[in-house]
Amino acid sequence: MVKINYTIRKALGSLIFLGMIFALLTPVSASSGATLKVDVLDYDPYPAEIGKYVDVRVKVENIGYGRADAVSLKIEPEYPLSLDSEGNAVRSIGILAPEKAVVHEYRLFVDEDARVGTGSIDVLYKADDGDAWFKKTVDLRVGSNTFDSKGTIQLGEISSDPAVLMPGDRGTVTLSLMNTAATSTVTIDGKEYDTNARVQSASLRGTDGISVTSDNYEGSGIIGSGDSLFLNYNIVVDENVEDGTYYLDLSMVGNSHAYNSNWRIPVRVDSSPVKVIPSKPLTITNGEGVFEFDVANSHPNTLNSVSVRLISEDLEFSPEEYYIGSMGPDELFTIQIKARGTSSDSSIPMYIQIDYRNGINSHSNQEDMREVNMVQEDNGNTGTLAVAAIGIVLFLGLPAVVLHRRKKQNK
Repeated sequence: MVKINYTIRKALGSLIFLGMIFALLTPVSASSGATLKVDVLDYDPYPAEIGKYVDVRVKVENIGYGRADAVSLKIEPEYPLSLDSEGNAVRSIGILAPEKAVVHEYRLFVDEDARVGTGSIDVLYKADDGDAWFKKTVDLRVGSNTFDSKGTIQLGEISSDPAVLMPGDRGTVTLSLMNTAATSTVTIDGKEYDTNARVQSASLRGTDGISVTSDNYEGSGIIGSGDSLFLNYNIVVDENVEDGTYYLDLSMVGNSHAYNSNWRIPVRVDSSPVKVIPSKPLTITNGEGVFEFDVANSHPNTLNSVSVRLISEDLEFSPEEYYIGSMGPDELFTIQIKARGTSSDSSIPMYIQIDYRNGINSHSNQEDMREVNMVQEDNGNTGTLAVAAIGIVLFLGLPAVVLHRRKKQNK
């Protein structure tokens, strides 16, 4: 019985060992490290017109670290949307390397009996043939009301708060849509029309590095001749975005399809911070010193709540934090901070921390380490005593010399 159990254990051990070897020798699919991201970039026309075709562009991006070997894309529209051909539902993309993307276009038909509103499409995707489908549902705006008003809308002022954002910032973009009509009515071919302009919807779409977190504008949006409508959208800038000017896409549905408009909205990103530069040598003599710094705002717009703090384990500072307040672009401010320390080292490390706000966003930077020189000097007492001694000697010795000379002359 013992021999049989030993034989069974030996056989099981061999099988486990062979299984481990087989697992090590089996190649791992590159798709295991792939992560796909799917987005509907846009569709034309916007909104989709009832009884007509609409072209939808779908973007597939590999944001993972591994290669996707057999990427597939599938679209399943819901009423009132339908594919122009069921054979076009599945698209085989193939290999998709990390940080690479492809864009495919689908043509959908909007049913003639559709109502104004939205239509949904399910976008399914997978990285390999053996993988399960992942699904993302996207709504498309269908149809729009048509008005005979003849007002024309132009994009007016564009502003953002803060004016120039930093990586990681949150901000607000404000847009004005202006009705350029000069009179309240206009006559065309003998028929009189009002010159009102309507904004049935307005959507702002982000770009790589900047996301729009606000919902689309939906409403009557009637703008009289010469008047304007102001729209606000909240945006978020990624932490790793590079400096530069980025363009967001604003799409507006007006009085009718002929009055729809698209604009590019610029947003500036600049990472330039507040800089603190020592304007005099950082030296402590006999345990005390006064440091002087030039504080400069190198950012293109005003920064608020600017403060400077010196950090060192061996030194004490007064004030502990120097509060400056608001600083305009390229503004320079000179500050002085007292320092005390009794270390016997010849130099002491010190860091400079700068805190400030760009709009509602708090920022904190720490400059590279600075070396503070520690100097010990004589206080001058020895020299004073020596001078005093010499003076006493001269004072006492001079009369003796004069007296001696006089006695010598008398002889």
